[in-house]
Amino acid sequence: MKTTRPIRAAAALAAALVTAGGLTACSGGEDDGKITLSVGLFGDFGFGPLYEEYTKLHPDIEFEERISEFADHHTNLTTHLATGSGAADIEAVEVGYISQYTAQPDRFHNLLDLGADELEGQWLDWKWQQALSADGESLIGLGTDVGGMAMCYRRDLFEAAGLPVERDQVSALWAQSWEDYVAVGEQYTADTGGYFFESSGNMFRAMVEQAEEGVYDREDNLIVESNPAIGEAWDLTVRAIEAGMSNRLAAWTPEWNAGFNEGTFATIICPAWMTSYIETNAPDATGLWDIATVPGGAGNMGGSHLVLPAQGEHAEEAYAFIEWLTAPEQQLKVFEATGNFPSTPELYEDPALTGLTKPYFNDAPVGEIFTAAAQAVQPQYQGPLQGDVLATIGQGLGRIEDGSQTPEEAWSQVLSDLESF
Repeated sequence: MKTTRPIRAAAALAAALVTAGGLTACSGGEDDGKITLSVGLFGDFGFGPLYEEYTKLHPDIEFEERISEFADHHTNLTTHLATGSGAADIEAVEVGYISQYTAQPDRFHNLLDLGADELEGQWLDWKWQQALSADGESLIGLGTDVGGMAMCYRRDLFEAAGLPVERDQVSALWAQSWEDYVAVGEQYTADTGGYFFESSGNMFRAMVEQAEEGVYDREDNLIVESNPAIGEAWDLTVRAIEAGMSNRLAAWTPEWNAGFNEGTFATIICPAWMTSYIETNAPDATGLWDIATVPGGAGNMGGSHLVLPAQGEHAEEAYAFIEWLTAPEQQLKVFEATGNFPSTPELYEDPALTGLTKPYFNDAPVGEIFTAAAQAVQPQYQGPLQGDVLATIGQGLGRIEDGSQTPEEAWSQVLSDLESF
């Protein structure tokens, strides 16, 4: 995670329209009797082959995929909703922002009216609940992936530091707490002069996501200052920064991408979807990365929903597509292709999922690891500006990392900035 925003962001890609198979670079389609559905995403969700598969089943449907950078995507979506124009027929929303939109259900097509009322049992209960309005009368999105956490680490860097390299042994190093993780990192940095993780915001958010309460209580009150879990996560993260453990790499930048391949840091918090970014950005590091358990117990970091803005003119066609796209069969295909872990528990006992391994990660049993991670998650309440709050705190940690503020100054500014929320 970049210290200035939540982690489910995709690589900073130029907004693009893709022409391949069933995708089209034009926004029309009706003139030739076909309907073009626009799909707004933050990064590559691995949907390309599924668009083509769907158009074979439904020749009257074409797709226009719009990819933008994470922060821009959500900012633009908010603007499009406010102005009543510009949104895609289908938009992806990261979990840190879904509660912001469930508070505005009138801006979206109610999926319960389109047939989703018969599908509730298909998803993890907490994943379904995240997309419901407060009164339970409107469902604005269907879940794609979830982000049960693990820890990816570089075997070669651990070995060079004299640390264990087998995943069970590595997991045992910090099995008790995040304090153990930081202690290992302090020793690693002292012995090698290297960085233990890529940036502090990733570590901070992981600790917060594992807490019983996060940045909001269930009455939508901000509890950043009063929640002990936030203070503890902040203090431990500051300790790690001051020990020199952070590589200070802003997520999704070229420098961050290069860090994976060059081995400039030894660990990274690793929801399932992170594995595809590592593999993509470190093609020469096959077998050097592996996956251990995360300190502090279970927690969810990231994952998305697909929503249908009310301004879209093809609600029934768009809903039919996302219902098909988020079905277990398609979620499994996406996991196999990209690492985005399914939010449909029907798959959690399917050997096609649980038996999946990744040669790139030293044959790590990714199906088993991330199934266990997803099943262990205790859902945390997400407040209306969850993503923005976490981004504001992350910015404060970033100012400590770059030396522009002391921890006390950064914390004071965070609290001041949050007064406008």
